[in-house]
Amino acid sequence: MARNPVDLAGATPGPSFEIMMDGRAVSALPGQTVAAALWSAGILAWRTTRVNGRPRGAFCGIGSCYDCLATVNDVPNQRACLVPARPGDLVTTQEGHGRADLAV
Repeated sequence: MARNPVDLAGATPGPSFEIMMDGRAVSALPGQTVAAALWSAGILAWRTTRVNGRPRGAFCGIGSCYDCLATVNDVPNQRACLVPARPGDLVTTQEGHGRADLAV
């Protein structure tokens, strides 16, 4: 017997759609968050730290921390683990604090 969560729940997800991550097409399913879609595509980091530029991605996965911040549709500082993926979303790696328009 398969122990696949989709089989266990009896879920039938709708058709997949695409979001874009730094110009790369990423497949997502209805109900997935941006972080889940990125993880599914093998993308584990989509933010860099302010001080040393170290890569970050999802850590807690429930919106308690801020490691998964991404720029989604030109809006910086979005917690990717909480943002539902929508067809055509444009996700970009967030550098530092995510506000390139501010003087550092």
